[in-house]
Order: sequence, then structure tokens, then C-alpha cells
Amino acid sequence: MTDTPDTASSGLPEEEQAAALRAVQDAGARRAALLAQAEQILTHEIRPAAVRAAQLGAGRTRIRELAQVGPAVLYRWWTEAGIPVREKRPTTTPRRRARTD
Repeated sequence: MTDTPDTASSGLPEEEQAAALRAVQDAGARRAALLAQAEQILTHEIRPAAVRAAQLGAGRTRIRELAQVGPAVLYRWWTEAGIPVREKRPTTTPRRRARTD
């Protein structure tokens, strides 16, 4: 089997481990930067737009779909903005049929 540049063995396990850790560090740093950028977009763009859309009467399901956030997040934003949100429905347990053995 021929070693490729990504898997070429330098002969020393410590050097291979160091190279692998540098790759992990690089990917982790890129991920952290992307998550920080996503948080900025969510906080400064999506949230105000979702609140404004609700204030203008847009459909709540459509807002949630377009914002690509869960209902708990969306309803928290609206509650904080003073937009009325219905109470969470109580969970109901399904009725069990009586056994007819």
C-alpha cells in the first residue's frame, strides 16, 4: 500500500500525533468562527426580522420555517418582545382500550 501525503508516515509517532492535533485545532478554530458568525446572524438579523414579521401578522408557522429555529426559541423571542403567545398545550395521555381476552 502506498502512503498518500495525508497518511504518509514520518516514522515518529510523536510527529504524527502533533500533525493530527494541528488538524484538529485548525478544524476546531474554523468551527468556532462559524458558530460565532451564526450566533451573530441569529441575534442581529433573524431574531429582529422574526419579531417584526409576527408584529405585522405573518403566520407563525411560516416564520418558524423560514427562520429555521424551533418553536421554543421563537416563542421565547416573541414573549420577550411582548407578543402574545398561547400557552403550551397540556400533554394528553392516549386512552387505552380495555383488553378483551
